[in-house]
Amino acid sequence: MNNNTPWQIEKIIEVAITLKRTGSSGASTGERIAAAFVLNDPTYLPNSYRDMVEAWDRLDDEWQHYVRLIKRDYMHRIE
Repeated sequence: MNNNTPWQIEKIIEVAITLKRTGSSGASTGERIAAAFVLNDPTYLPNSYRDMVEAWDRLDDEWQHYVRLIKRDYMHRIE
């Protein structure tokens, strides 16, 4: 963990890694939605959010920004 990295980014990365490894996670709904978008895989969305647009809209602007940052700068930590 990089001390300069926001905790939210660290959490989303952690959830994404867990989802890739196990297919499930005890993360919050928002964390799991963010991780599903980071992984670009709708099968990781919570069952109650199968619509991609609805799921994206569930994230606030800040968390949508974190997803974009991870996709741009942190995917090496997941892949």
